[in-house]
Amino acid sequence: MSIKHLFILVAVLGTFACASNPAQQTSTEPSNSADQIIDENETNDVDPFISVNRVIWDFNYDVLDKYILKPVTQGYVAVVPQPIRTGLLNASENLEEPFNLVNNLLEGSFHQSAVNFSRFIVNSTIGVLGIFDVASTMDLEPTKEDFGQVLGVWGLDTGPYLMLPVLGPNEVRGTTGLIVEGIATSNVYSDPISIGSRVVGLLESRAALIDQEETLERALDPYLFVRDAYFQNLAFEVKDGQFEEKSEEEALQEEEDFSDFEDLLNDI
Repeated sequence: MSIKHLFILVAVLGTFACASNPAQQTSTEPSNSADQIIDENETNDVDPFISVNRVIWDFNYDVLDKYILKPVTQGYVAVVPQPIRTGLLNASENLEEPFNLVNNLLEGSFHQSAVNFSRFIVNSTIGVLGIFDVASTMDLEPTKEDFGQVLGVWGLDTGPYLMLPVLGPNEVRGTTGLIVEGIATSNVYSDPISIGSRVVGLLESRAALIDQEETLERALDPYLFVRDAYFQNLAFEVKDGQFEEKSEEEALQEEEDFSDFEDLLNDI
């Protein structure tokens, strides 16, 4: 399981992505209210299972996170010293490097795959099984790629939106990637190592979001907010953060659309 698929993590990532859009910086309320005004046909295409997805969302957010994940994370942060937490997270991320390498190769990113290989060798040896991220001090920056992104680069569409129990936001393409990576992981690492790595990544991801929960709570509809943020972040990752520049005509059209949206909010 890729930790980036945590339902609450995606919401925050989406917030950061939206912050890069000048139009959405105009006001906090329009950003949240925008999730409420959606085209019904678009919803049916993107989220045809919305009734079931909402039930699973309620379980994930109101039960699983509230009563299990968040309390456990708070206890983990309170008990485990930061240096140990950092070392465990580094080791966990180091175990992902072979998969990052293969996925980058499948995307044709040979330079990035070479970086993944170098990071794994350096951190596994000099970095003592990945506990110390020595590679980053050598300008070998991490480049995470999952198999779902590979399928996206190959041109496969995302398919319908899926809210998975425990795993959170996903879609058909991403779920396929999760299954493939799960099988690969079970064949490479023993169960204790694999499970331990995932638990550490999960706790650290949730810990990083404790101070950001207010953003999600301010949304008029957290479910829609997370769904839209998920797809924004997904597109960003598939393109490795590189988006085509919009033409002047497209930019003007976006400004007009946003102006119309603000007028609609004022009428409401």
